[in-house]
Amino acid sequence: MAIIELNEANFNETIEAAFEKHQTVILKFGSELCDACMVQGFELEELDELLKELVILEIDLSESEALSYEFDITEVPTTIIFKNRDTILLREKGIILAADMQKIIKEA
Repeated sequence: MAIIELNEANFNETIEAAFEKHQTVILKFGSELCDACMVQGFELEELDELLKELVILEIDLSESEALSYEFDITEVPTTIIFKNRDTILLREKGIILAADMQKIIKEA
């Protein structure tokens, strides 16, 4: 599945649909002006090729300030991996390698 760009208007509907399908959900908070965010995007694309039951949702902070407050995002990129609605496997600032994310998801 490709990376889905989200904003405040489509966030709840999209994330709930992924949870209902029992998919691992990754939120990537970033900005178009951030080089590290671009690198994190490449790592997420690689991870998407490695794992199937995965939904990657990308949120540009300049377009979704309310979501940045809701998730207490202070730096970009910030990546949050949800096993399900109630379980966060990882919340990390900076670049995370695809192999490291794959390991965390598989061990959960």
